[in-house]
Amino acid sequence: MKTGQFRMRRCAIEGVEAVEADTTHSFGRHTHDQFGIGIILRGAQKSASGRGPVEAGPGDVITVNPGEVHDGHPVGDAGRAWRMLYFDPALIAQAVVDIGEGRPNDFVFSRPVMNNRRVAQSFLPAYAAMMEARETLAREAGFLQLIASLLDRQPGFSLLPPSISRAKALIDDDPAAATTLADLAAASGLSRFQVVRAFTQATGMTPHAYLVQRRIGAVRRLIAKGVPLADAALAGGFADQSHMTRAFVRAHGVTPGAYALAFS
Repeated sequence: MKTGQFRMRRCAIEGVEAVEADTTHSFGRHTHDQFGIGIILRGAQKSASGRGPVEAGPGDVITVNPGEVHDGHPVGDAGRAWRMLYFDPALIAQAVVDIGEGRPNDFVFSRPVMNNRRVAQSFLPAYAAMMEARETLAREAGFLQLIASLLDRQPGFSLLPPSISRAKALIDDDPAAATTLADLAAASGLSRFQVVRAFTQATGMTPHAYLVQRRIGAVRRLIAKGVPLADAALAGGFADQSHMTRAFVRAHGVTPGAYALAFS
């Protein structure tokens, strides 16, 4: 894969997405609505995460939780290469139940970067198995082994203040809605200025930036189901397809059209 490329790989299991990248691209702050697990193959990157600033190099395993605000910047001019798997939360919840480590809603990845040989060795076979339509047993076993190698019960986030939880829930419930700052202030019981300041402090994003990320998540799911890009943009709350495309590229490094091709 040439430097500067992103590649979406078709997975044989619904609710899993695979991404390969070799790039110097810098990602601004964004979120995913999935759990992400990956490995750095070459180069290094530094990033802010919901669990503090981190740096990852070759062989390091990287993780992200749903809704976790993070970014990513290359260390040096050569960029970095990685592979990532993104899992819908329901898949992780079922895996946690199967492995027997407690209630699924307790589970978060507590370490954004791990230099752990055992986890790294579990990842690459699991990644390859996700693309093999016929190897059901290998795919399921590899997935469970990967999650088992990552399980730890340390809390990953501090709880949001109740006022901000209410404001965040208003966005989460309907990202496509034309939510205003006054709406968030009413939901939170704070003034408009207070809700902006408190929301940003608690989540690492302004309310508007978080709203855009939630809309990108909604659009991503629609595109994966085959909804035309223009229709997905409008259903997701974007003014038009061009606005959606710019936001999608900033968050994922690929265009919505390239993402759609992975599911065609």
